[in-house]
Amino acid sequence: MAKGNIGVTANNIFPVIKKFLYSDHEIFLRELISNAVDATQKLKTLASVGEVKGDLGDTRVRVILNKNKNTLTVQDHGIGMTAEEVDKYINQIAFSGAEEFLGKYKDKAEAIIGHFGLGFYSAFMVADKVEIFSLSYKDDAKAVHWSCSGDPEYTMEETIKAERGTDIVLHINSEFSQYLEDATIQGLLTKYCKFLPVEIAFGKKKEWKDGKEVELDEENIINDVQPAWTRKPADLTEDDYKRFYHQLYPSQFDEPLFHIHLNVDYPFHLTGILYFPRIKRNLDVHRNKIQLYCNQVFVTDEVENIVPEYLTLLHGVIDSPDIPLNVSRSYLQSDNNVKKISSHITKKVADKLAELYKNDKEDFCKKWDDIKLFIQFGMLSDEKFYERAIGFALLKNLEGQYFTLEEYKNKVKDAQTDKDGNLVLLYAQNADASYAYIERAKQKGYDVLLMDGELDVHAMSQFEQKNEKLRFVRVDSDTIENLIRKEDAAKDTYSDEQKEGLRKALEACLPENERLRFYVNCEAAAEDALPVFLTQNEFMRRMKEMSAHQQGMSFYGDMPDQYNIVINTAHPLVKDLAAKMTSEEVEEVVENKDGDKKEGEEAPKQTVKKTVWTLSGEDERLHQLLDIALLASGQLKGEALAKFVNRSVSMLG
Repeated sequence: MAKGNIGVTANNIFPVIKKFLYSDHEIFLRELISNAVDATQKLKTLASVGEVKGDLGDTRVRVILNKNKNTLTVQDHGIGMTAEEVDKYINQIAFSGAEEFLGKYKDKAEAIIGHFGLGFYSAFMVADKVEIFSLSYKDDAKAVHWSCSGDPEYTMEETIKAERGTDIVLHINSEFSQYLEDATIQGLLTKYCKFLPVEIAFGKKKEWKDGKEVELDEENIINDVQPAWTRKPADLTEDDYKRFYHQLYPSQFDEPLFHIHLNVDYPFHLTGILYFPRIKRNLDVHRNKIQLYCNQVFVTDEVENIVPEYLTLLHGVIDSPDIPLNVSRSYLQSDNNVKKISSHITKKVADKLAELYKNDKEDFCKKWDDIKLFIQFGMLSDEKFYERAIGFALLKNLEGQYFTLEEYKNKVKDAQTDKDGNLVLLYAQNADASYAYIERAKQKGYDVLLMDGELDVHAMSQFEQKNEKLRFVRVDSDTIENLIRKEDAAKDTYSDEQKEGLRKALEACLPENERLRFYVNCEAAAEDALPVFLTQNEFMRRMKEMSAHQQGMSFYGDMPDQYNIVINTAHPLVKDLAAKMTSEEVEEVVENKDGDKKEGEEAPKQTVKKTVWTLSGEDERLHQLLDIALLASGQLKGEALAKFVNRSVSMLG
């Protein structure tokens, strides 16, 4: 029996450190099974070049629990190891066995996983003691038994082993007794190993008979060794892609809209299938659905450092041995291969969308509402994606028609260009709430877009930044005459004092609400417009909406909603009210701005005469006009709405 110390030096300690940088202890099982699959793949590669003769026999990897002995065993029938190889690959931690193997069989080793030995020491995260029983495939090889209790000392001796391959036996630490439970191991195997290229067996299949669970003779195979992304697109049907989608996401009942099959060999290796799910609202709930694999070994579903953030809204699988694992996020973001892979995926996604739009625009339009959020997120996040997507990013009007931005500009430019040459695109976020304003716009021959999406406000701002003399304005943000000004504003015959009187009379009727701010002003709109109506400043409303998705803008979200109440001085009812106003001359003491002010003395005063207009006895009519305006804007609710109804009935009587 040999004894010794594991080779840990300043140069080779880092692979061990990386193992302990994992946030989850559970990855030990992934690492050990990856090594077992690696050994099996190596055996098949050697057989394919004639270095292993005869039938390979059983090549399954098995995971075996023994609760009585507190052990968990990972067993393979791969190439096995001699005592010299155990010393080389296990005792010398930093040595990478697979690297040497790849150099020798680089033309036949496409399926080899990782670097043999690199993940072995993760076993000590959950085990007090780890044993290796291994028999090499080589002729006349002697079986070897290696044992270590988690410190640099180990023992190694010859043993008897009937079958080729390696058994890794973990004596589980009592603190991690959950790894001796069938359900825990089944869950980890399903998570990390369900698509490995070598069959993984764990126990026996079970089924319910006569009200109880019965164990069958057939082994329980965890994985699908040839998942859809490893096959050629020509060999797959639409049903195959859908079945694989539900294999990835068993609890997802919606069908994906369409898919993209990735297959790149140069200058990096990348395979995978990405699916477009139905995304309508809520950017966060759909994220972390892309699963990252390394040669069919599950790594993570947190891929935001590998693909652009907006692509995390997609579902599916990407598999690449060229993405470095077990490294920091900052390293991932700066890695050249990761950048190339990310750029390639972005291009493939954009090309697929462009192809769908070009080949079947009608079908693309039907799916637009389900993919709009993703496309807008991409355009806002990635300038290159914006440049590709502008040709198929759509706008929808209230009639349910779809246009690219360029198509829509051409449609409305004659009618909706104002006197200063600005093209004004009108939109509504709620067609019912803005109905009266939409009808006014239609009477003018204008078209109105529906912009009710989560990122529409951001998308409009982006379009404005990239298109000179283009403005999006909500249809209820001002009078339609002001939104698309065709001529100078009409003047009314009211004096400033009369307007002040009308404003004060209406302000006395305003409801009290801490979350609302109303500003009353007089303006000559049109005789057929409402006598009193609400508008909301486009800039302030956009800032509040953007604050919901943008850090550093929360102060806008905390501000009360601000509305302008416009008294339409051109309307006959307002003219009638103005005719009933009374005026009187009053004297008022004010500061004399032209007087000399001496230091230490109050400013000189003077008495001036002022005309004050008042409107009395019209409270009910003013309330009614104000409530009609609030009702038309969806702001009349609760008690105020009940009072309006009762007042309406009373006035009709």
